[in-house]
This record gives sequence, structure tokens and C-alpha cells, in this order.
Amino acid sequence: MNTLSRPMYRVLKSKIMKTNSTQQEVLLMTGTSFSSRQWCEKTDQGQNNFTNKEQLQNACWNGLLQEMLPEICKPTAENKNLYLWQITEAKSFIDLELGEVPEEIEKNHSINPYSFLPAQLFS
Repeated sequence: MNTLSRPMYRVLKSKIMKTNSTQQEVLLMTGTSFSSRQWCEKTDQGQNNFTNKEQLQNACWNGLLQEMLPEICKPTAENKNLYLWQITEAKSFIDLELGEVPEEIEKNHSINPYSFLPAQLFS
């Protein structure tokens, strides 16, 4: 193998090879007693300027998911932590995508109905 083709081989190999990593998707339903809890600090006047959905999203981004739902925020079998990479807002829920690394969740394995239903209709 000449020296010119070796770097190209490494680039192709890294894009072709898939790594195994854990991903987790969580749907938090909005309009429930859980989602209407106070998840953010109040202003000096005792009020906040965010909707319940915005408070829930901010709490998740600020790392409170572990406190809110400790039973689903456990390390993986390999003792690796999952990190919140994306929040998608829908009409009646918030979709949280967690993983060791940021990867796209395959639509047919998603629990988000807006992701997997269109795929099911075309099957």
C-alpha cells in the first residue's frame, strides 16, 4: 500500500465501522401533575416567567433529570454515564435523547410517535 492511499483508508474505515454505544430515549408527558411541578427558581417576586413545559426542559438541560427520575438515570452495564444530547418538543410531550455519544436514533427504534409512525405507514 502506498503512502497516498493509507490516509484515505483510515478515513473510510472510521466512517464505515460502527461502534456500540448505549442510547436511551425518554418521553416526558406534559400537562400532567409531574410536568406542572416547579422545576425552576422563582424571581424575587415569587414568580417565574416560564411555562411548565419550558421549566421542565430547562430542568433537564440543567442536569436535574437524575433527581427527577433516578430510576431511569442509572449508568450502563459498562458503567458509562449517559448524557442528554437533544430535547425535542411536541404538542403533548418532550422527547429526551440520551447517550454515551451524540448519535441519531433510528426512526424505527424510536418511541417518539412522530418518528416511527411515518416509517410504519410506508412499510
